[in-house]
Amino acid sequence: MLRPPARVLPVSVLAALALLTAAACTSGRSGRAVETVTSPSAARPAAPASVPPSAALTQEQAQEALLTEADLDPVWAPTQEVATWRDGVLKARTEVPDCQRLLDALYADEPLGAPSGARAVAAFDDGDDEAQLRYQVLAVRAPDADRALAWLGSLPQTCPGFTATTTRSGVQDVRVTGLALPDVGDARQGLRVTFTGDSATLTLDVAAVRIGDDAITLTTGALGTPPENTVTESLPLGTDRLTAVHHQERVQA
Repeated sequence: MLRPPARVLPVSVLAALALLTAAACTSGRSGRAVETVTSPSAARPAAPASVPPSAALTQEQAQEALLTEADLDPVWAPTQEVATWRDGVLKARTEVPDCQRLLDALYADEPLGAPSGARAVAAFDDGDDEAQLRYQVLAVRAPDADRALAWLGSLPQTCPGFTATTTRSGVQDVRVTGLALPDVGDARQGLRVTFTGDSATLTLDVAAVRIGDDAITLTTGALGTPPENTVTESLPLGTDRLTAVHHQERVQA
């Protein structure tokens, strides 16, 4: 017995069946068809993740980034003790709040405030004029450092001159002026602060530089005038050294 010839469905019906089958295969649990679209961007491999920021400054890195005696003029040698003028002059009081904040920062040797992490300090003496240099490398949050730098920059206007009463050296006439710094780091600020009393004048040069979330501070003080090239020569060298320490850390990671 011959079977009847197969019935040929029209092309339009076949197309409709194909669409229904595809919809059934991609339907979700609710039974509703889920449309899947492949966009050109999805077909490309994903872009690599951005390089994470370098790790926070460690104590060892801060120590490695310090300046050494070999980096300075021959007049400087490793310090033997705290300068006599630190307690004698910098430990002082005044009635003006911003000026008192400056005095406290100078005495604590924290022009940018307390560090947020590691800190290393190197100190040197010039015995000829009772000068002392203190160089610091520290971790500090960039927004905090920038606020402190802005405050330092405002002091020649808010505290250009005031009187301060010291614990050992009587009343001091204090003058605050700006100090030009080399164009290094991401942000920077310098001050010259002079204390004039009955018997002597103490001059402090204060410099602070932010490099990312790290900073360098340099303070030189002398009974008279600190060596003129100390700041201009030390900051570029110190900034390069701190940058190199971080670069080495990224290469080794």
